[in-house]
Amino acid sequence: MSENDLRKQIEKRRTFAIISHPDAGKTTLTEKFLLYGGAINTAGSVKGKANSKYAVSDWMEIEKERGISVTSSVLQFNYNDYCINILDTPGHQDFSEDTYRTLMAADSAVMVIDASKGVEAQTIKLFKVCVMRHIPIFTFINKMDRDARDSFELLDDIETVLGIRTCPVNWPIGSGKRFKGIYDRDAKTVRSFQSVATGGAKAAAETDYAIDDPALKELAGEDLYDQLLEEIELLDGASDPLDLEQVQNGELSPVFFGSALTTFGVETFLNYFLQMTTPPLPRHSNEGDIDPVTSPFSAFVFKIQANMNKAHRDRIAFMRICSGKFEADHDVYHVQSGRKLKLSQPQQIMAQDRQVISEAYAGDVIGVFDPGIFSIGDTITMPGSKFEYEGIPTFAPEHFCRVVQLNSMKRKQFVKGITQIAQEGAIQIFQEFTAGMSEIIVGVVGVLQFDVLKYRLENEYGCEIRLESLPYEYIRWVGDPTTDVTKLKRMNNVKAVKDMKGNPLLLFVNDWMIRMVLEDNEGLELLEFKKN
Repeated sequence: MSENDLRKQIEKRRTFAIISHPDAGKTTLTEKFLLYGGAINTAGSVKGKANSKYAVSDWMEIEKERGISVTSSVLQFNYNDYCINILDTPGHQDFSEDTYRTLMAADSAVMVIDASKGVEAQTIKLFKVCVMRHIPIFTFINKMDRDARDSFELLDDIETVLGIRTCPVNWPIGSGKRFKGIYDRDAKTVRSFQSVATGGAKAAAETDYAIDDPALKELAGEDLYDQLLEEIELLDGASDPLDLEQVQNGELSPVFFGSALTTFGVETFLNYFLQMTTPPLPRHSNEGDIDPVTSPFSAFVFKIQANMNKAHRDRIAFMRICSGKFEADHDVYHVQSGRKLKLSQPQQIMAQDRQVISEAYAGDVIGVFDPGIFSIGDTITMPGSKFEYEGIPTFAPEHFCRVVQLNSMKRKQFVKGITQIAQEGAIQIFQEFTAGMSEIIVGVVGVLQFDVLKYRLENEYGCEIRLESLPYEYIRWVGDPTTDVTKLKRMNNVKAVKDMKGNPLLLFVNDWMIRMVLEDNEGLELLEFKKN
């Protein structure tokens, strides 16, 4: 393949994550994108029995039962001349670590906000991760078909709470039952909105009006029309201009208004977003930036998921391709193990549906069968290249339980199950520093992860467990892994454990104990997160 053809393929790619607070409408927006791309025929596509509807992006059994997303999904589809990779993430803060890893694989993020609630506390952490990484953030203020907060208030909320400036690309006329349409600031036209039945409909009934068209004044009513003119004048005088360089640096968020449920404003948003966001950019490694077009194939693992197909008890490693073209029949080099291998059963994933592929390009996400050699953060290159992409940090969990296995006859399944779930990054497991797997402590970022662990061990591995809460609130990695933690001073009420890689950690009941141990052990360094 010529470099010119390769460049065309890569420049078509757009890879982004969708993040939001639960119930802001993220899944609905994702499905409307898929409708436009022809990837599904109706929103809320039914898989299986007619009485068990669930979102196309939610595939894990517990997700269907509870109606929440607990794991990130990957969805690829074509729209116009673009090949789009959507990384759909859990909204609930208890699964924020999975979202953080997914953001490492995205080039930009779409932030969905409920127009009646504004920025919600639960997901501030996720948005701030985007800002920290300078990921371009595009904001879709959703649910304008319901009564909404004042639009200027919503912008102020984003700027104050998240510390990122905003630039409205369009502006709503009314909300709820009085939601009449949206003014396009660039085209200086108003697109009117008439609600239609949801589901398979790809678009709400829409009509475009010039801003001075008398028919628009009649449609909106005099008070809303006059309010729109005032607000346009205020926006033109006070809001930030649309500076794409600032958008790319994550300093300015373009803002769009609409309703994912009624499909109004979704296609407008998608078209503007695809023009404003970039194709895959160079990615940083220990040998400098790796160019997506001129460098040969390389990728990194950002997610591992066991038992996506219960019939096969399989384990899939998700890889973001960072450079070049992936070809299924070529050998690749796994940097961490130093092994040359072929990536087995490469697949394009659509939630739980898969399609075996023979090629993919920078920007794409592929799933490959993992025989147990891959870890989150691993780098894959072509033989002869040995650079490594930056690792994905592991965060300190905040809740801890001892795991008690109820049936000792199933020890083998239990150890396999808890190890596989830990390798996915959903939980972290620790052992007594001086013991083996006889006592296992599980640490999680959010307590809902305990429910997921218990559910999956019982349903996927046939192991019943009891979780016993532990009083610890803080865990820290010991900076120097060769430190003999058994000889540290002031260790009353401090528990020494090791992680799956044998690294020493200390569990503390409160932050005061952390300070005491640091004071009494000169030169000791304790870390809140560890680079993989």
